Amino acid sequence: MSTGRYTGDGIGRLDRGLYALFSRHADRQVHDRDRRRYRAAGLDTGFDVFIARLYGLAWSVAVAAAVVLLLSVLFLPSTVTGRILGFLADGLPVLNRTTIPSIPRLYVGVVLACLAAVVLRWLVLRAGRVYLARLAATRRREIERTLPGAVRYLRVLASGTNDQREMLRRVADQEAYGATARSFRTALNKAALTGSLDEGLSMVARDTPSRDLLSPFLLKFQEHAAQGRDSLEGYLQMEGRLLSHRQERVHERASGYLELVAELFVVLLVFPALSVLILTVASVLSPELTETVPTPLGPLMVRTLLTYASVLFVLAVGAGAAWAVVALRPTDSATPSYERPSGIRATLETTHSNPASAAVVLLAPALLVTAALWTLGYNPANVLLLGYAAYGIPVGVVAVRRAKLDDAKDREIRDFVHAVSGHVSLGRPFPDAVKRVSREVDLGPLQSDVEALAFNLGLTTSADETADVRASALDRFVDRVGTPLSSQTVGLVVGALEAGSDTERVFETLETEIGRLYHERKALRSRLMVYVAVGWTTALLVVGIVVAVNATVLDGFSQLSDVAGSTGGMSLNPEAVDPERDRALFYLVAQGTVVACGWFAGTASRGRYEALLHSGLLVLVTYVVFTGLGMA
Repeated sequence: MSTGRYTGDGIGRLDRGLYALFSRHADRQVHDRDRRRYRAAGLDTGFDVFIARLYGLAWSVAVAAAVVLLLSVLFLPSTVTGRILGFLADGLPVLNRTTIPSIPRLYVGVVLACLAAVVLRWLVLRAGRVYLARLAATRRREIERTLPGAVRYLRVLASGTNDQREMLRRVADQEAYGATARSFRTALNKAALTGSLDEGLSMVARDTPSRDLLSPFLLKFQEHAAQGRDSLEGYLQMEGRLLSHRQERVHERASGYLELVAELFVVLLVFPALSVLILTVASVLSPELTETVPTPLGPLMVRTLLTYASVLFVLAVGAGAAWAVVALRPTDSATPSYERPSGIRATLETTHSNPASAAVVLLAPALLVTAALWTLGYNPANVLLLGYAAYGIPVGVVAVRRAKLDDAKDREIRDFVHAVSGHVSLGRPFPDAVKRVSREVDLGPLQSDVEALAFNLGLTTSADETADVRASALDRFVDRVGTPLSSQTVGLVVGALEAGSDTERVFETLETEIGRLYHERKALRSRLMVYVAVGWTTALLVVGIVVAVNATVLDGFSQLSDVAGSTGGMSLNPEAVDPERDRALFYLVAQGTVVACGWFAGTASRGRYEALLHSGLLVLVTYVVFTGLGMA
């Protein structure tokens, strides 16, 4: 068990102090379940250090809250504390039926501070335990999503070697297998410490959060590997099929959850717009809604505050729905995570092809556009909205262009692998097969990458260097292509060939794997396009509702209020409806809703960069509609 390492003198002294004060709690029976969750979470620090830090944080929060509450009770004006205590005395059972004598404020403050400290300390400790549980659950899901591919790769490796350590090491070296690769790496590290691979696998099987999949797989892997290559290959083939079927069922359940998220999303986003309409109608009959209250932004009406709260609500719903799409999207079909190259020059050169670079470089022009809009006299809301569109649309366009290029390369990779496999099945060496394919087959956007691969594979002068050159060439090919599909497929050829696996069998398996992954991605893309349509339809529906309300309802209620104010015989608030003010509020609700819809639609399509594109386009469309009709 790791005890944790200190990375600095200040951090080391703090940890040592916390360890001396609170490490004894780690041995308490109440933390037995936390210890198991800690092992499943795979954290780097020791469990004793983690518990010491958690208790230190809990006591710090408790003491700080107690001091702040005590000082607040002592120094707040008597009218404020009197109202709060009166509210509690009238609302709490038993207390509201008894006569309470006058109690000094100091005693009240001490009691409330102690209660707050106890409650907050418990909440922080509980939050730490929940944090461990969530880490373990996340790791379990990652393992269960990546284990099927790792098992299929092990089957290919088993055709060339019976060395269990070598097989596990090659899987551990593949970042495409995520948490499964890290689990195998942990098993190898423990095996190096104990001197026994069986012991290392048993320790990982005991501590892994995937008790239903990875744990039995590791134990059965040991058993079949001891019986010989044929037994191991047969087991890996059967286990790969079972895990693939299970993964398909998981994807089907995730699709069902996405349908539920989409339905809930529509309801929650339409509701705020209708609520603002109801508030507008109710304010005619209820003067309380038009009363002003002091805020940091100045005095605002209650109805205005509720409108702003509705805008924040729809933005939170949009962000939550986008997060749900990311969480439910299968890992094998996840959108690529683009990385910005190091250096200013490299970032500028890749602006047109890398969304991560565009997100940084295009920030300056967007700020200039925002400043120009402010100079031209646009109101603050439109300055922020149009500035957001000026930033999001170009970044999103770059992301879409890159995604289309990646999709085209993924289509050509299938043809490339199929062509190479055909030459390899005829007995030609792998470098010669790649060279022939680069000359005979037109691979479109992948052509230059394949030609570079053929050239790099030919850079050898002796048989001893062939394996290293081949591995290096394939690694560079995967980096040049830069798509998740290439790293999940072509990148695995290196380890299989170096392990001595049969080249023809490797490419047969690769053909099957790349075809399966490609068709899964296409099917998922088709399913998610439904949610893109849902996002846009909801946005346009809300815009239509708000435009209709502005064109009909507001003018009607304004006339009714005027009549009420002139006759004096109707119990209506003549100042409840101000068409210009209310149109601005409705406009904000509409813009907040379309931004949320754009986030949901773009994330469902291709990820966060396309979410900027969809939301920016919807903001621009809404602005044009409202300003064109004179409603903004």
